[in-house]
Amino acid sequence: MFESGPGTTPATGNIVGHVRVLPRVRSPQLRNTRDIQVYLPPSYKASGRHYPVIYMHDGQNLFDPELSFAGEWGVDETMERLAPQGFEAIVVAIPNMGGERSHEYSPWVDPRAGGGKGDFYLDFIIETLKPQIDRRFRTLRERQHTGIVGSSMGGLISLYGFLRTPGVFGFCGAMSPSLWFANRAIFEHAAGVERWFGRVYLDVGSGEGQRHVRDTQRMYRLLRKKCPHPRDQIVCIVDEGAEHTEHAWARRFETAVRFLLPKKKGDVNW
Repeated sequence: MFESGPGTTPATGNIVGHVRVLPRVRSPQLRNTRDIQVYLPPSYKASGRHYPVIYMHDGQNLFDPELSFAGEWGVDETMERLAPQGFEAIVVAIPNMGGERSHEYSPWVDPRAGGGKGDFYLDFIIETLKPQIDRRFRTLRERQHTGIVGSSMGGLISLYGFLRTPGVFGFCGAMSPSLWFANRAIFEHAAGVERWFGRVYLDVGSGEGQRHVRDTQRMYRLLRKKCPHPRDQIVCIVDEGAEHTEHAWARRFETAVRFLLPKKKGDVNW
């Protein structure tokens, strides 16, 4: 079932629940356009409530297997299943731009893999996309109700964006983040943060290799020292045997949502 409205078109494909498409959203920061998919919770149409928002990268892989380039996460199915338990949010799926992906997902340049446009990409989300989402949909606009989630390079830019812009993002999911990128520049950036507030979910699969496991655990230890309530604010999961795949992230997405998303508007998210 799909909804339409001013400035949007119904989504098509193998999607569960309500998804709208914002066609050809232009980024003046990056000088490109992309279609944005917006998942709406089951109670959205009838309730009149306002909802938290999760901004997610690699949007092609989240809802529809026909659009996916590497496997689908089933975010729509997961959110529909969690809704009766009190976990509801608007999910904004931002597709990557193909060959520009590694450039947009890191503020630092890696001599072999690109990068360098990450700040422009985050400015697109914060200055261009978020105001459109807040205007068109019933959102909870405060930082404690606004999250950023991604995997691999998407995990890197999620973590960087959370730490860079604490006034905007109140929770972050970094799944198998590419912490190695640009000679591990993210560690210096994180070390320079005196204190952070909110929630951070980190994970990695043991099948991704010991280097990636060690890096993720190292980031967990670094960030854990910089938050006032570490038991409640940060978690790091090592998924035994899991590899660096969309299937693994899809399987862990529910765990991330349960940790990051407050059940009720009044729940503490620091």
